Amino acid sequence: MTKPSRTVYLALLLIACAFAKPANAQHLGTITFPTSGASTAQPEFVRGVLYLHSFEYAEAASAFQRAQALDPRFVMAYWGEALTHTHQVWNQQDLPSARAALAKLGPTAVSRLAAAPTARERGYLAAVEALYGDGSKERRDTLYASAMEQLWRDNPSDEEAAILYATALFGLSQGVRDVPLYMNAGAIAGDVFRRNPQHPGAAHLIIHAFDDPVHAPLGLFAARQYSGIAPAAAHAQHMTTHIFLALGLWPDVIKQNIIAAGPDTSAWMPGHYTAWLVYGYLQNDEPEKARALLSSLADHAASRPGASRLMANLRARYVLETERWDSPEARALATALATSGDAKGEDDYSYATFASGFAATRRGDRTAAATALGALAKANGARTKIAGAVKLGATGREVVPVILEYSLRAELLRQDGKRDSGISLLRRAALLEDAMPAEFGPPAVVAPTHEALGAILLEAGRAPEAAAEYEHALKLGPGRLAATRGLERANRARSGRH
Repeated sequence: MTKPSRTVYLALLLIACAFAKPANAQHLGTITFPTSGASTAQPEFVRGVLYLHSFEYAEAASAFQRAQALDPRFVMAYWGEALTHTHQVWNQQDLPSARAALAKLGPTAVSRLAAAPTARERGYLAAVEALYGDGSKERRDTLYASAMEQLWRDNPSDEEAAILYATALFGLSQGVRDVPLYMNAGAIAGDVFRRNPQHPGAAHLIIHAFDDPVHAPLGLFAARQYSGIAPAAAHAQHMTTHIFLALGLWPDVIKQNIIAAGPDTSAWMPGHYTAWLVYGYLQNDEPEKARALLSSLADHAASRPGASRLMANLRARYVLETERWDSPEARALATALATSGDAKGEDDYSYATFASGFAATRRGDRTAAATALGALAKANGARTKIAGAVKLGATGREVVPVILEYSLRAELLRQDGKRDSGISLLRRAALLEDAMPAEFGPPAVVAPTHEALGAILLEAGRAPEAAAEYEHALKLGPGRLAATRGLERANRARSGRH
C-alpha cells in the first residue's frame, strides 16, 4: 500500500534548550522541539527529527547517534534512533535493530524510563517501549498509537506530538490504505501545516494521506510546497510526485524525480525515483527518453541487489505502454524469464511474464505466449490464488498476478476469434481490480484492465461501451496516455468520425 511516513519528537522544556527558537537544519524544514538534552547535542537531535520527517532514515539514525555521542544520557536521542526502525506507511519494522538502539540507553524498559528526566519524555519513551515490546506487530502498533494519541491530547499545542500521532495512524492500517484513518491523519497534519507552513512532517503526511486519484486535489498545495520546505531531502523532492502522478501532472512528475535522483545522471541506479521517472516519461509521450534511461539503468543493475526485479517491472511497462512488441526491451524480458524459470509468484516477475507473453501474442508467437501463460498459471496455482480462490477486495500482491493471467488468456481468446469470451474474462478481471484497496503510484496492474476492455470493445464496434471503460480507467489513473488516446478513438467512433 504505500510508504511510510515518520517523524517527530518531543519533550519538556527544562533547560536552556527548553527555550530554543525554531530550528532549521540543512534546509530540511523548520520545527520547534525543545528537550532536556545537552545544548551541544540538541542541533543533531533536531537534524535527526527533520530527516525522520522526510523518511531519510539512515541520515536520521546517524544524527541521533551523533547526539548520543555528545550527550550519552540524552534519552530522546535513543528514542529517535529507535523510531527510525519503524516505517508505518510502508508497514515495515526492524524489531531487533530498534530494541538494540534502546538497549544502549539501558538494559530494561524500567531502567530506561527511570533515565528520562521529565514526565513528558517518559511519555514519549513509554510509547516507543510499547511499540517494541511484547506481542504481535498489530498489537504493538495499536498500543503505540494509543499512547501517542494520549500524549497529543494532553499537549494539544504540541505540533510534534500531533504529527507523530498522525504517523502512528498510518501504522494501524498494516500496509493497506484505510481511508478513514488516512483522512484523520491528513486532517491532523493539515492543522499543523496551517500553523507552521515550514513543517516538513506536516507537508509529508498530507501528501501520504491524499495520494490517491480521488483525494489528490486535497494534497496539491502541500505537494507544491514540500520540495521548497526540505530541499536537502531527496525523498521530499520525490514525495511531491505522489500527488502529481495521481493527478496526471507528468511534467511535474518528471521534474521532481530528476531532482530526487541527483545531479549526476551517470550515477543513477535502478530505484524508486528512477522508476517513477521512467513512468513519467512514458505517460508524457517521451518514449525515447524512457528507453535511454532504461538502457542507462540496465548498465548499473548488476551492482544493485534486487535491481533485476525492478528492471523487469520497468521493461514490462515500457513494452506495454509503447506497444513495441519486438523491441530489445521485449526480448530482454523473454531472456530474463527463460533464465529465471517461471513467474515466481512475485509482482515484478508476474509483470514481466505477462508483458513478455502479451508481446509474443502481438508478434504472432503463440508458443512463447502459451509458455508465458503457463508460467503465470503455475505461479498462481502454487500460491493457491486460482480463479475460485481469489476474493473481491484482495490486496495487489494476492490478486494482480491473477488479473494478469486473465488478461493474457483474454488476448489469446480474442486472437482465436472468441472475442466475447475474452470480454467476459476481462470483466471478471476488472471486478477484481476495482475491488483492490486504493494505492499510490503507477498502477499495480501493469496493463489496466479497463483499458484492455476499452480496446477489445472498440474493436468489436461497441464504441459507447469502450468509451465508458476508458473513462473508468481515467478515474483510476488520471492522465494515462493509453486511456486518453483510447477515449479519443472511442469518441470519434461513436460520433461517426475516423
